[in-house]
Amino acid sequence: MSHSHEHDHSGHDHGHGDHHEGHDHSDDIEPALQSLLWKQIEFGNITTLNESVPDSGAKIVQKTWAQRLDAEPILTSDADEQLLMTVPFAGTVKLHSILVRSSNDDSAPLTLKIFVNRDDLDFGTASDLQPTQTFTLSQTSEIQDVPVKRTLFGNTYSLTLFFEDNHGGEVTNVYYLGFKGEFTKLTREPVEVLYEKAANPRDHKSIVGVSDMAAQGPGHGM
Repeated sequence: MSHSHEHDHSGHDHGHGDHHEGHDHSDDIEPALQSLLWKQIEFGNITTLNESVPDSGAKIVQKTWAQRLDAEPILTSDADEQLLMTVPFAGTVKLHSILVRSSNDDSAPLTLKIFVNRDDLDFGTASDLQPTQTFTLSQTSEIQDVPVKRTLFGNTYSLTLFFEDNHGGEVTNVYYLGFKGEFTKLTREPVEVLYEKAANPRDHKSIVGVSDMAAQGPGHGM
């Protein structure tokens, strides 16, 4: 249900621009929607450390593309400027880029470190370990589309985002987080098919045949 609202709102936001469809807005919006990873995120399992308001990290990820410029909800850090968020996906992702919207003041995040498939990090380990990739974010309230090195993010089932510092503020504010890429649904069907083949009656018959041959030649069996 939620993803249908995303498309509906997108249509309403840019309905007034139908007269120049395919030019200004649609060139920007459509590619983003086509590769946007939103339905594939496990929102209920998102964790955020040092958030001032519980679940605010999950809520900014839950914003649809149409809500990306909304002022609320907002993720604000608590004790200091650092934030550590883990976002799990419902399958395997080939990540293309990360979408971030913050602010044009000193609360905007500066250094963003990304870790792939690590849901066991705290601030100490995130500071000590080598990240998968590190980014320097701009001090802007515009959407930043940050491309990743795709070869490093080709088999991603969770992302941990470490906002290590900001542009000088006491706390860090993030208004929107999104992800673009390709998604492959997790499935165990190939495994089940293999098991079914192993239990195929024909396989049993061939095994019985081998036993019969062995019975006919006891000398060879010995």
